[in-house]
Amino acid sequence: MAAGGNKRKSPNLLVTGTPGTGKTTTSTALAEATNLRHINIGDLVKEKNLHDGWDDDLQCHIINEDLVCDELEDVMEEGGNIVDYHGCNFFPERWFDLVVVLQTDNTVLYDRLSKRGYEGAKLSNNIECEIFQVLLEEAKERAGPEQLERVQFFATNRTYVLLHWTEEAPVRALIRYISIEYQFKC
Repeated sequence: MAAGGNKRKSPNLLVTGTPGTGKTTTSTALAEATNLRHINIGDLVKEKNLHDGWDDDLQCHIINEDLVCDELEDVMEEGGNIVDYHGCNFFPERWFDLVVVLQTDNTVLYDRLSKRGYEGAKLSNNIECEIFQVLLEEAKERAGPEQLERVQFFATNRTYVLLHWTEEAPVRALIRYISIEYQFKC
């Protein structure tokens, strides 16, 4: 995604995955551990009114992607950001040094989303996205293999398994990876 010649002193990460997979929890922990800035796109859209209204069927704002990108352009060029969003298809590829896709067990995900009040089309669309790995495939299309890591979280036993690194907690593994790859002190 990010061009090899980028001049950022700190990396930009995108943490993506179906709602309920742990994006905000993981992003918050990473931001606290690394002093990178956590940007939750859903919160940003609400705070800055970066939407085109409300979708009654999906019970969410209709994000104006151009407004979001315009809002983020300067901070993304600076670097040092962890962007937390359930997709990656509208962000410029040059923004991210690493894309992390979080996944979880479908039964656990169903329970989490139901507890959040998801129902009808919103619930079924999100479960189908996880079953068919839509967000993982989207990320694979946009990121090169060196910029994509898939993390699966098995909530039933509260252990994290990294499918391309080690069997340590993903926050520690990501911090270690960022430190080594970007010579960034965490």
